[in-house]
Amino acid sequence: MSDTTEAGGERAGRTGSAGRMRPRNFHSQVIWVLGTAIVQGEYPEGAILPGDSELTEQFGVSRTVLREALKTLSAKGLIEARARVGTRVLPRAHWNMFDPDVLAWHLESGLDIAFINRLAEVRMAVEPEAAALAAERRTPEHVEALMHWLGRMEQTGQSAEEFAHNDLEFHKVVAEASGNPFMVSLSAVVEVALTASFKVSSPVEGGEAFDRAVRMHRNIAEAIASGEPEVARMAMRQAIQSGVDRAQTTLATR
Repeated sequence: MSDTTEAGGERAGRTGSAGRMRPRNFHSQVIWVLGTAIVQGEYPEGAILPGDSELTEQFGVSRTVLREALKTLSAKGLIEARARVGTRVLPRAHWNMFDPDVLAWHLESGLDIAFINRLAEVRMAVEPEAAALAAERRTPEHVEALMHWLGRMEQTGQSAEEFAHNDLEFHKVVAEASGNPFMVSLSAVVEVALTASFKVSSPVEGGEAFDRAVRMHRNIAEAIASGEPEVARMAMRQAIQSGVDRAQTTLATR
């Protein structure tokens, strides 16, 4: 059986959480299934994973494929292999929570207010400052890109997925305009946060919510374009909080 053969089943080649592609080969499938199971608690912290023989039989892969997959999960901080003990699930404090796959696996595990709030706290710590820096360092090309994605967000009749994509691209431009590559590297957090929020409640589902979301992003764009760091910082905070409030209200009524 080829290690690069496309994996069968529903997982192969589909788009997963936060726009990430579901695994197309056996190596990626093992990573995805085990990673999701660990994050969901099927293998709790401190648990020992099944042995190599059991896992190779479960996934129908070679030992080489399995070991490479386990190495990837180890690099993400989820597991640790020990001689004569086995492969143990590490405490959550060891996990690389900024890893795009780890974030996506959390999204696969279901949404709750605590998860959305934690993502919002990270965004609040980073994105307002990114917006302020963008107001100081933006180029004409950045401003043009912001206005482009704002225009896309303003279009009526778009789906929730289309609005989420346009929103994410807008925030990516803000990060790029900040001139700080660390801000750009945190785009995966923003992507998962927006996906989580829109899964609960999308602005396109209501006229007032849609108008408010567009208006708040216009405030960000205009503050950055006019070189007003404090205004940009506050506008970004308001936009993030508005999304969290909308999601919290929807979850509370379910």
